[in-house]
Amino acid sequence: MGRNAKLNRSLGLPLVTLYGLGNILGAGIYVLVGKVAGFAGSSTTLAFVVAMITAGVTALSYMELSGRYPVSASVSVYLHRAFGKRWLSTAIGLAMVAGGIASAAALAHGFAGYLHSLVDIPIMVGSVGLLVALGALAIKGIGESAKAAALLTGLEILGLVLVIWFGRRAFGQVDVGGMLAVDPAVGVSGVAAGAFLAFYAYIGFEDMVNVAEETKNPSRTMPLAILISLVVSTVLYLLVVIVSTTVVSPAELAASEAPLTLVFERSGASHAMFLSLIGMIAAMNGIIVQTIMASRILYGLANEGWISSRFAAVHPAYKTPVPATLLVVAAMLIGTALLPLVSLAQLTSLLVLTIFTLVNASLIVIKRRGAAHDGYFVVPRAVPYLGVALCLGTVVFQLINWE
Repeated sequence: MGRNAKLNRSLGLPLVTLYGLGNILGAGIYVLVGKVAGFAGSSTTLAFVVAMITAGVTALSYMELSGRYPVSASVSVYLHRAFGKRWLSTAIGLAMVAGGIASAAALAHGFAGYLHSLVDIPIMVGSVGLLVALGALAIKGIGESAKAAALLTGLEILGLVLVIWFGRRAFGQVDVGGMLAVDPAVGVSGVAAGAFLAFYAYIGFEDMVNVAEETKNPSRTMPLAILISLVVSTVLYLLVVIVSTTVVSPAELAASEAPLTLVFERSGASHAMFLSLIGMIAAMNGIIVQTIMASRILYGLANEGWISSRFAAVHPAYKTPVPATLLVVAAMLIGTALLPLVSLAQLTSLLVLTIFTLVNASLIVIKRRGAAHDGYFVVPRAVPYLGVALCLGTVVFQLINWE
């Protein structure tokens, strides 16, 4: 291994899009829809809409920035171009790594919950075994990892489509006004807490930009992939949430370790075990993506000379940053052993929202300087200002009301 070896530029638009979609879909619906319902009650759909708007505005900023600076350690580079503070760029890069680690640890819990609904295997055993196996896959190569993620994403989408199809009668019972109103049993604070947790469901597009150095024509491919993945995930999310909260009460969803399996059963579908298997696949997919993301950020920071150069070492045969990947997987194992699912998801949301605030701020500074842009996508100046307001407002509200 050595710093002279380069990452393999092998990913096109379909693989990058599926790579991002796999992370977005796996994190939210399969693992956390029940937990969001526990906070937001009958306002669960509203909570997801609020989270979608917050994430969507920041996604637009990422689309421009990924076209401007198509490199690994993306956010750290964006901040450095805007503020020129090495310490800030390094700190935020490491915060992103921490967010990826917490997210993967949460997904490992989600996987183990679905597995436990099928086989009597302790949650911790399932979580740890999965992280070790997927860490080995991430070391093997970006091509293998991205192709595996693409296959798993196809299965995730199939599972969500089946939930929507078998629960389609729910759409005839929907009261749109009531669905988007605040549930008096939980109040505005309950909806806000649900939206904060639901925001975790939309993270993923920010991970996509960290494989820019392994993407063909990244200045054009990356913004398109972010847009497509966000639109597809939003449509699927809203349809699944409507079905889920109509077919099963929010309280029952919140209590279930395998929420979509329960929805599938209540919809009258047979072979509900199939949904548990897909729920496990969804969690696996998200972990693969988070492992790649976190290791590439460490690689990028080391490549910039901001952390130890040993994390810039790339395996000559696998073309992957092995030391960075091993550190990330070790930290994931510690996280899944120490913290419960909801705490891990809340920590991830807090870290990511803080990072999103700074990303939007960096685009404001870059635009005000009138820096030249050779990319393919430019957002109006108002977009990053709105992104700062939404993300920072969500963080402050959550910190004030944190229990």
